[in-house]
Amino acid sequence: MSAHLDKLDRRILALLQRDARLPAETVGAEVGLSASAVQRRLARLRGDGVIVREVAVVDPRSVGRPLTMIVDLVVDGDRKELVAGLQHWIEREAAVQEAWYVTGDEDYVLVVTARDVDAYEQMMQRLLAENANVRRYRTRVVLGTLKRGLTLPLDPG
Repeated sequence: MSAHLDKLDRRILALLQRDARLPAETVGAEVGLSASAVQRRLARLRGDGVIVREVAVVDPRSVGRPLTMIVDLVVDGDRKELVAGLQHWIEREAAVQEAWYVTGDEDYVLVVTARDVDAYEQMMQRLLAENANVRRYRTRVVLGTLKRGLTLPLDPG
């Protein structure tokens, strides 16, 4: 079930998805509300779970993690405790930037960052050693990033 969002909520969200550091005064001027009205709406959007987090987006190369890999995992899903253990491992592993449970030939798709191939290989060896239900994996090395982001399209409402 989605939260009820009016046109002003959607406009506020669109602005904050581009720059979460915008002051309430600037957002209010853009959407036609007072700063306090924007702050009340933001508190509601956070409380309702519409705004999940506000984070800094860091360039991976600038912090020594120039490699990005797309990893497809195939697992034995018969034992729920092993699947839960794998999911917990994925959630804890900082190098895993995104993870999806998917349909098709693979069970999971991961986006992984690493400083070099050796570091990636070490992480994958840990994954296999600590998760006996991983049958196989396939790695695709990202050669270039065309688009990166979490900005959602918002209909006017």
